[in-house]
Amino acid sequence: MHLRVPRPRPRSLAGQLFAMQAVLIAVVVVGYALFTYLSDRGQAEEAAGRQARAVSLAIADSPSVAEAIRTPDPTARLQPYAVRVMEDTDVDFVTIMNPEGIRWTHPDPKQIGHLFQGHIERAQRGQTFTETYTGTLGPSVRAVTPITDDGRIVGLVSAGIKVEEISKRAQDQLTALSGVAAGALLLGAVGTYVINARLRRHTHGMNADQLSRMHDYHQAALHAVREGLLMLDGQYRVALINDGGRELLGVHGDVIGASVADLGLPSQLTGALLASEQRVDEVHLAADRVLVVNTSPVSGGERRGTVVTLRDVTELQSLTGELDSERGFTQALRSQAHEAANRLHTVVSLIELGRAEEAVEFATAELELAQALTDQVVAAVSEPVLAALLLGKTAQANERGVELVVSQDSRLDDGLLPPSLPARDLVTILGNLVDNAVDAAQGAVPSRVTVAAYTEASGAVGSELVLRVSDTGAGVDPAHADLVFERGFSTKPAGEGGRGLGLALVRQAVRRHDGTLTVTEAEGGGARFEVRLPLGDGAAPVTAAGRPGAGGAV
Repeated sequence: MHLRVPRPRPRSLAGQLFAMQAVLIAVVVVGYALFTYLSDRGQAEEAAGRQARAVSLAIADSPSVAEAIRTPDPTARLQPYAVRVMEDTDVDFVTIMNPEGIRWTHPDPKQIGHLFQGHIERAQRGQTFTETYTGTLGPSVRAVTPITDDGRIVGLVSAGIKVEEISKRAQDQLTALSGVAAGALLLGAVGTYVINARLRRHTHGMNADQLSRMHDYHQAALHAVREGLLMLDGQYRVALINDGGRELLGVHGDVIGASVADLGLPSQLTGALLASEQRVDEVHLAADRVLVVNTSPVSGGERRGTVVTLRDVTELQSLTGELDSERGFTQALRSQAHEAANRLHTVVSLIELGRAEEAVEFATAELELAQALTDQVVAAVSEPVLAALLLGKTAQANERGVELVVSQDSRLDDGLLPPSLPARDLVTILGNLVDNAVDAAQGAVPSRVTVAAYTEASGAVGSELVLRVSDTGAGVDPAHADLVFERGFSTKPAGEGGRGLGLALVRQAVRRHDGTLTVTEAEGGGARFEVRLPLGDGAAPVTAAGRPGAGGAV
C-alpha cells in the first residue's frame, strides 16, 4: 500500500509577494542597523580619540604641571591633579611621565614609577598623536603629547578611554537603534500585509501560473467568440473590445480608452451603450448590420463599468421580413380563396336558377379580371421575386382598402439584375417602402399607392435601378426628412415590437449597395420615396421610349 503524500498547494501571488517583501524589508532594516552600528562605533572611537587628545593637550599646557615637574617629588602634586582631571573630563586614565616614560601618575598607584606601556617615540620628538593600545587597564584609545618648558621637553602626558567604555557607548546606541529597526520592521510588515490582502482579493487567491493561464484562456476566448464583446469603464470609455465587436460596430484602429460617444456610432446605439440601466435584447442598427444589444452594469459597491454583448441578426431580420411577406401572401391567398368561394357560389346559384348564360358571363369576367391583374404586373415587372412581391402587396392593399398601382414607366425584365444585388435586399427595400406607403395612404381619399421600377443610364455608375413608391397620405414634414430613416422614428402609435425599423432597414440595405434614398412630396400630395441602386455596366438601361404601355391599376 502506497501512501500518497499531498503536494503543497502553490502559494498565491499575494502570498509570494508578501514573503518577498517581508524578507526584503528585514534585510534592509537589519543591514541598515548593522551599518549604523559599525558607523556609530567608528564615530565613537574617533570621538574618544579627540577627547583624549584635548585632555592631554590641556594638561601639557597647564603651568602648574610644568611647575610640579620642577619639584623634587612631582608625583606628590601631579597624582591628585591627574585624579581630578579624570573625574572632571570623563576619561579612564591620565598618566604623566618623565621624558623616558617613567610614570609619575597612574589610576593604579602601584603602577607609579614603572615604565609606560605604549609608544612614546613620536611624543619624545615633540609630536602629539593618538593610538589604540592594550596597556595595564586593557585596550584603550589614547593620546600622547609632550610637556615643554622653555622649549625643551620636560615630560610626557597620556590620556585615554578604554575600548570597553567605547563599546558600552555604542551598545547603548545600538539598543535604541534596534528598537527603531524593530518598529520599522513591524510597520513594514503590517503595511505589506494590508497591501497584499487587498491584492489577494483582486487576484482571488490565484498564483502567478494560474493568472498566466487565465490570461491565455481569456485572450483565446476573446478572439474565438464570434459575437461582439465590449467592456466599458466607469467613464464609458472602451476598456476592452474583441474582434467580433470591432467588426459588428464597424470601428477600426486603436479604440481602447476612447469614449463611446467618439466612436461614430448611430445615436440610438450610442444612447443604449451610455445608459446606466440594463438593456435586454434591444434591436439597433450599426453600419450595415442589425444588432441585438444587451448591456449589464458592473458594480461592486460603486459603478465600475458596463459589459456589452452584440449579436448580428442581419440575416435573421431579412428572413423575418421575407417571412412577413410570405405571411402576407398567405393572408392574401386566404382572402382570395374566400372571395373565390363566394364567386363560385354565385355561379352555382345562377346555374340552379336556370341562368347558365349569365353564369358563364360572370365566371368569364372574373377570370379575365384576375388574369389581367397578373398580366399587368408581370408585363411591367417580369423579375419573378419583385413580381410576386407586388402581386402579394396588391392583394394586401386591397384588403385594407388601398389601391396599389404599378406605374406605366415601370419596366424590369427577368435576368436584368446582377448577382451582386440579391433578391432578399430588393424584398427588404421595396416591401418596406410599400408597407409604409399603404399605412400612410389608408384612410385617405383617394387611397392609392403608386410603384415604379425601372433602370436608366447614369454617367457615374453605368446604369442604375430606380424604385419609386408614392402614396396619397399626409406626406412627410420637411423638418423630418432625415429623421424618418432613423431607427425608432415613427408618426404612428407603437405596436408590438415597436415601430420605426422598416425605413431604417431600407436605408441600411441601400447604403450596403452604395445607393441613394430620398423622400420628397408626391405630385398629388403624400410622400414619394425613391431608391437608386447602381448596377454597373452589365445591365442595359431601358428608356421610356422603349417601354411598352404596361402598367395601370392593379
